[in-house]
Amino acid sequence: MASVSLHVPVAIILLAGGLVSCFFGYRLLRVLLAVYGFVGGIVLAVQFGGDLELWATVLLTIGAGLAGAALAIVAYLAGVALLGAAAGALALNAVWTSETGEPGLWVLLGVCLAGALAALVVRRYVIIIGTSFTGSWAALVGGLALAGNSAAAAVTTGDVRQMYPLAPVDMQVGFAVAWFVLAAVALVVQFRSRHKRV
Repeated sequence: MASVSLHVPVAIILLAGGLVSCFFGYRLLRVLLAVYGFVGGIVLAVQFGGDLELWATVLLTIGAGLAGAALAIVAYLAGVALLGAAAGALALNAVWTSETGEPGLWVLLGVCLAGALAALVVRRYVIIIGTSFTGSWAALVGGLALAGNSAAAAVTTGDVRQMYPLAPVDMQVGFAVAWFVLAAVALVVQFRSRHKRV
């Protein structure tokens, strides 16, 4: 199965999913994680399953998509908690003086637990900012890929190295500006939303 054959469907999914993520990301996070995980699984399967027979390629693609969706959903809360725990450990390291020795294991565990819980408490803001920026990037990449942009088309087949923020901004100023403008509009829309359930 050639990776080029998935260019248009992946671009459409990126465009539609990106727009939904931008403006409704907080409310629809689990669905978006499943969609992006599914697409990521498909892209990885296409990268590694090029020499298989058609039936094996189809099974590999569907299986990898489902596995990617499940992994993305499971990793959501764990990732937020780990981020908070890491921030707590860094904060402890910054305020603990070396004159008193290193903090005890229980102090470290307590601070990490507090950081994890704090991250889960403020996850609404983290999610809104994250979905606004990732959604706007995905929407722009999908739209550009459908319009025939070669760098964006490469992203739909798994090569993200050609697109900002991995590529230098001076090579893609227009994309970077559009990305930040669309993300800023999405932030305003999502913060004004009264729905607070995830």
